Amino acid sequence: MPFIPHTQADIAAMLAAIGASSIEELFDEIPAELRKGSLAKIPPGATEMEISQLMAQRATQDGRYQCYIGAGAYDHHIPAAVWQIATRGEFYSAYTPYQAEASQGTLQLLYEYQTMMASLTGMDVSNASLYEGGSALAEAVLMAVRANRQSKSKRILMPRTVHPNYRKVVATIVRNQNIEIIDVDFDPQGGHVTIDALDRLKGDDVAAVVIPQPNFFGVLENVDVLTDWAHANNALVIGLINPLAAALLKPPGQWGANGADIACGDGQPLGIPLSSGGPWFGFIACKQEHVRQMPGRIVGRTVDLDGKPGYTLTLQAREQHIRRSKATSNICTNQGLLVTAATIHMALLGPDGLERVARACHANTVTLADKLAALNGVAKRFDRPCFHETVLQFDQPVAGLLNGLRKQRILGGYDLGRDYPELGNALLVCATETKTATDIDAFVAATGALLTHG
Repeated sequence: MPFIPHTQADIAAMLAAIGASSIEELFDEIPAELRKGSLAKIPPGATEMEISQLMAQRATQDGRYQCYIGAGAYDHHIPAAVWQIATRGEFYSAYTPYQAEASQGTLQLLYEYQTMMASLTGMDVSNASLYEGGSALAEAVLMAVRANRQSKSKRILMPRTVHPNYRKVVATIVRNQNIEIIDVDFDPQGGHVTIDALDRLKGDDVAAVVIPQPNFFGVLENVDVLTDWAHANNALVIGLINPLAAALLKPPGQWGANGADIACGDGQPLGIPLSSGGPWFGFIACKQEHVRQMPGRIVGRTVDLDGKPGYTLTLQAREQHIRRSKATSNICTNQGLLVTAATIHMALLGPDGLERVARACHANTVTLADKLAALNGVAKRFDRPCFHETVLQFDQPVAGLLNGLRKQRILGGYDLGRDYPELGNALLVCATETKTATDIDAFVAATGALLTHG
């Protein structure tokens, strides 16, 4: 939307209407010694063309890099139509649908989003988005503690294979609510959680078990066994998923004999650009029996007296809507614009398109891992199936390797040493559908040269 400043005539008319002689008179209560006066360090105004040229110069300085990092942020292709539609005025300026009769388009879109996410996760119901993946997991933990009436312990089993940043966010949000997060270690050979690791807590009072699929290493967890173990121990199951993986893998609603109770994650893979780390959006879905404990809000569809469909907010459990003591969440930001883009993205690709993208990502990651592991001094770290990303072991520090690749405009992966020092020289790499065979070969060649010559 273009910016149209007020004319001097507009300003004079507004001042006259309120009985002020000048703009300065509006602020006469501010003491003179507190007024700054002129802003000497602010440069003079620039034209639109000059600003465009400056931004182009700075973008050139930043450069364009081939990204193989992954670790929760994925470089996917986004069809041009997604954001062309999402930034139309009808969607772009519609922040929140509090006034249902004037917000039917926004409400219908959110309803379609909920339907898509419930289908993708295999759950009964989805809310209309949360802030991002980390806080979505925190909300799922809070929800599980409320929903599990059989547990009085407020204890959550959290595998160390969950994204390190997510674990930090959860700890920050729940630590003052007497909720205990118990770390569950992973198998050093497979990179996954084993039943033996859980059996040490068998019979203990546990409110919920978090199961990532795939986990932070890209390793696929044995979700059926873990889910059944949790339910046998009267614990709820929180499935933390990559939504793109759900297009190819068994959805949380089908894990084990009875399915996960809650599914959550970050929607960034669904048409949201990397954008230097955000904004993105979180999602959460659950079984029908837990819907009253779900944070955020839910859009429902009904019909009016004439039989015409209509949409409205049917569940509004945030402190903005009801008494604060009764709210299920006080994290009130709702990423409506990002959800709009994700809905358009999923509608354009459809189930088959999402599955093709997931298969292409998996194939590229396997190809990259195989070629890198063929280099001297490189090996695959874990022996289990993976999706989207995988871990490689090097016989030399990976920090120097990554610096060398960066000089060649390649972001070569995520150094796991900072979060998992026990893994040694381990690198997390990811190759999405955007990478061509030429791209992968160039990455492998550059890595090989650096390993040989330093």
